[in-house]
Amino acid sequence: MLSRSRFMALITMRQLLGGARPRPVAAFNVIMLEHVEGIAAGADRAGLPVIMQLSENAIRFHGGDPAPIAAAMVAVARASRADIALHLDHITDLALLQRAAELGFSSGMYDGSTHDFAANVAQTREAAEWGKEHGVWIEAELGEIGGKGGAHTPGVRTDPDEAAQFVADTRVDSLAVAVGSEHAMVERVGRVDQELVERLAAAVPVPLVLHGSSGLPDDVITEATRRGIVKVNIGTALNVAYTGAVRRWLESNASGVDPRKYTAEARDAVAEVVEHHLHVVAG
Repeated sequence: MLSRSRFMALITMRQLLGGARPRPVAAFNVIMLEHVEGIAAGADRAGLPVIMQLSENAIRFHGGDPAPIAAAMVAVARASRADIALHLDHITDLALLQRAAELGFSSGMYDGSTHDFAANVAQTREAAEWGKEHGVWIEAELGEIGGKGGAHTPGVRTDPDEAAQFVADTRVDSLAVAVGSEHAMVERVGRVDQELVERLAAAVPVPLVLHGSSGLPDDVITEATRRGIVKVNIGTALNVAYTGAVRRWLESNASGVDPRKYTAEARDAVAEVVEHHLHVVAG
């Protein structure tokens, strides 16, 4: 834990991951305000730092303007007793990525993974150079994380030598790698090529990020962090818990119409998932 004495607990990604031996940390994707509040509550209960992420897809859900939900994330983070860093996730639009600092976020992921190697390098380098000029931590992706249809092909793996060259050419701060996990899995039956994780950690001088971790069992996540993963991204698991709680409440209260009743249940369910995964990732 970085600090439990401060009331304003909005911290930076560099504080979390910038040291020589950063402690593994879980990152959770936000869609609605209940996600934000649930993530903060779960981190507070766990007594561990957390990363809140806002993706380009979630921004699109909110009409294309990130400002309102981002402001809520900043406000909740500042009011929380947990240490919280804010991150823009899977951003393909450089102009949107470059709004990170004004939104109160300390980091962002530029996702050029659907481009060929040369194009990914060129665009990611531009993002990383901007990040260094403005004090924003930049994450990138090499290899495609499965589970998103045509843009992400299951079975693709990140090559360690190519990853080392990519980081050297782009000077990114962290790298998301394809090692077997898949986005959008609703059952925890996924696997990871742990030997590849270890080879990547040895080859790459920046923190490694594992996307698509909702579908991974606890022991797989624990082993991946032991082998070298530093940031573990989780999104779908929150939505499974959220939707399940809403569904159970509505089934038991057929005449209920007050959304505060079932969204409170959903928020608590999110907090439980966050607390659990934070402990798993931290070991």
